[in-house]
Amino acid sequence: MTAFPQNTRTDSPMTDSPSETPEYFRRYLPYYRDLLEALQKTPLQPWLEQLPRQIDAGLSEKRYGDLPAWRRVLEQLPEVSASAIDLKNAVTIGLKGDCDEATSAQITTALQTLIPWRKGPYTIHGTYIDTEWRSDWKWDRLAPHIASLNGRKVLDVGCGNGYHCWRMAGAGAELAIGIDPTQLYLMQFLAVQRLVQAAPSAPAGRVMHLPLGIEHLPPGLGAFDTVFSMGVLYHRRSPLDHLVELRDALRRGGELVLETLVIDGDAQQVLMPRGRYAKMRNVWFIPSVAMLELWLQRCGFRHVRCVDVTSTTVEEQRSTEWMRFESLADFLDPADSTRTVEGYPAPRRAIVLAEAN
Repeated sequence: MTAFPQNTRTDSPMTDSPSETPEYFRRYLPYYRDLLEALQKTPLQPWLEQLPRQIDAGLSEKRYGDLPAWRRVLEQLPEVSASAIDLKNAVTIGLKGDCDEATSAQITTALQTLIPWRKGPYTIHGTYIDTEWRSDWKWDRLAPHIASLNGRKVLDVGCGNGYHCWRMAGAGAELAIGIDPTQLYLMQFLAVQRLVQAAPSAPAGRVMHLPLGIEHLPPGLGAFDTVFSMGVLYHRRSPLDHLVELRDALRRGGELVLETLVIDGDAQQVLMPRGRYAKMRNVWFIPSVAMLELWLQRCGFRHVRCVDVTSTTVEEQRSTEWMRFESLADFLDPADSTRTVEGYPAPRRAIVLAEAN
C-alpha cells in the first residue's frame, strides 16, 4: 500500500460516486481504503457509516494551517525498499545500507520537519529518532502482563504518533487502530507508515491512525478484543465517563490496559490540582491505585488488578534534539525532585488491567 499514490480511484466503499466522498477524506482515501476494507464483515462494520465523515472533519485543513505543508513533506519522502523491519523488539525500519547517504539525509530532513516527536524511539534507515518519551520502556513494563495480542483487534486511545500501535502489530495484533485528534501526530504516523510499507514483511492494512477522539466511536460498539488508554484518564474532566467509553468499545471479556498518573493513598484518596500539575493545564483527577480500581469496578469491569507502579524519571521523559521544548526536568521542583514545581507529588504512573463485563 502506498500512502499517496498519484493515480488511483477515489470512490469510497461507502459511497456511490467520488462526488459523494467528503473533500479531505478523499485526499487521503488511498491510505484509508485498506482500513475500510478490513472493517467489512467484522464487528466494527457499523462504524463504516460514520467513519468517512469523521475522518474528513479530523483532516480538515481549517483546523491547523500547517497540514498542507506537512502533507507535501510526506509526498516528497523517497521510496526506499527496506531490507528488514522489526516491530517486535523495537520500531526499526530498514538498514543504513538500504539507501545512499543523500537519500538517508533526505529522509532525516523530512522527519525533522515534523518535530516535536514525543513517542518512540524509531530507527529508520539508520536515522535514530530520539523522542521525548522512552515509550519502549512503558511497553516493556506492560507486555509481560497483558493477554496475548495475537490475532486480536486492538484500539489505542490517545495513541500520539502511533508508536505503540506498531508494537501491537509486532506482538501479532490482527488489526491495531490508534485514535488521536492531533494532526501532527497523524502526519508523523503517516511518515513512518510510508517507510514501513516498503519492507517485505510490512503489516500493510493492519496498523492505522485515525484523527479522532474516543467520543467518535459508535456508542456500545463492543468490537475490540483489547483497548489501551495510556496517559489519557487524568486529562478527562469526567474520568468515570471515560472508563465507560472504554468499556463500551470492548467486547464482553475483552481486556482494558489502562495507564495513568496515580498518588499514594487508600480507596478514598484522589488529587485534583488547583491549577496546573507539572505545568500541564488540563489535569483533573489523579487517584490512588485503590480508588482507580474502585472506579473500574463501579464502571463495569471485573478482574481488576494493578501490575505496575513506576515513578517517571528524567531518563524516561526528557528534551532531545527531536523534542526541543521543556520536559520533565523542567516540571519538577529543582530543590526536591519528589515534588512538581507546584508542590504536588512527582509523577508516578500505574498500569491496571481489567476485563469488560
